[in-house]
Amino acid sequence: MAGSTIGTLFAVTTWGESHGTATGVVIDGCPAGLSLTEADIMPYLRWRRPGQSDIVTPRDEDDEVTILSGVFQGQTTGTPISLLIENKSANSEEYTEDGDFFRPGHADYSYQAKYGWRDYRGGGRASGRETVARVAAGAIAAKVLLAAGVEVLAFTRGIGAVVTKTSDFSRDDVYSRKTRMPCNEADREAELLIKECIAKGDSVGGVIECRIKGVPPGWGEPVFQKLDARLAQAMMSIGAVKAVEIGDGMGCGNKFGSNYNDGYLRINKNGIAEKLSNHGGGISGGISDGSDIILRVHIKPTPSIAAPQETIDRLGQQKTIALKGRHDPCIVPRAVVVVEMMAALVLVDMMLMGLGSRIENIARIHTHLSNP
Repeated sequence: MAGSTIGTLFAVTTWGESHGTATGVVIDGCPAGLSLTEADIMPYLRWRRPGQSDIVTPRDEDDEVTILSGVFQGQTTGTPISLLIENKSANSEEYTEDGDFFRPGHADYSYQAKYGWRDYRGGGRASGRETVARVAAGAIAAKVLLAAGVEVLAFTRGIGAVVTKTSDFSRDDVYSRKTRMPCNEADREAELLIKECIAKGDSVGGVIECRIKGVPPGWGEPVFQKLDARLAQAMMSIGAVKAVEIGDGMGCGNKFGSNYNDGYLRINKNGIAEKLSNHGGGISGGISDGSDIILRVHIKPTPSIAAPQETIDRLGQQKTIALKGRHDPCIVPRAVVVVEMMAALVLVDMMLMGLGSRIENIARIHTHLSNP
């Protein structure tokens, strides 16, 4: 299987299946000298882990991570970092019949068509379980970004028709609530909606917004490696994501240049141009402009539902199914941290790629190495 690696200089390769022995990730290109232990990674994994509330899948994984390589005496060495997360709560017996038919909304048919064979236990490699490895790697990227003064924070913008009603909040406001909606009223409404879906054997989709602060102007490459293109590709690689917006996103199609263009106000004390608005979402020409980067991802309803659905088996015979197993009635709450971490992985890679864009950067590094 090709395509399990993302990144150029900060390259991340995930491996493992939903019901395999373990899942994990190899990070190649992390700078040496970063203080790193398992305790730095675990908060992010806990925000993503299953079984944490009554509105997510009851699969009970502790998601403890083990650092296998790339760290010595609490610091990264510059060599590949390998992380391992065991699968301890998989129950493959719940999926014994799933190999005989194609589940609507899943990757069953497309995997069968491509490989002629598939791991149907919980979706195998196509399962959302794969994202635990992304989150583990993203936690390291997030720590690198914090050293550069960059913070990534995502939250639930909407679930079904319920929309977040506040714009000023903290990380604790997001992760202290079941739905990851940072206001109490919307959190309560969304929780009730999800529980209604559970009672009906149905599911619901939603929208996650990600806000990135502290990115200086100049990150991103101007043609095929545009920052917004890389962010969109990373978000679309998350299994449940069906659309990505940057800034005004789909709203820009009904505007005029006179009310969309971001005018400039001044050059601030840090030498960064301040804008009068941020319709472009902090990216211009594929390169960061120093404003907050704003992106939104649209998440489809969970395809695994208990309500009856029409499908066919491998011989093409029609049948009606009602899926068993442990599934999220709404993917959004656990996907919030996944969106954060995928953004962090892209940003670190873009930062490293940009270091060689100006000769003075190279001269400054070379002078430092020559005169330690």
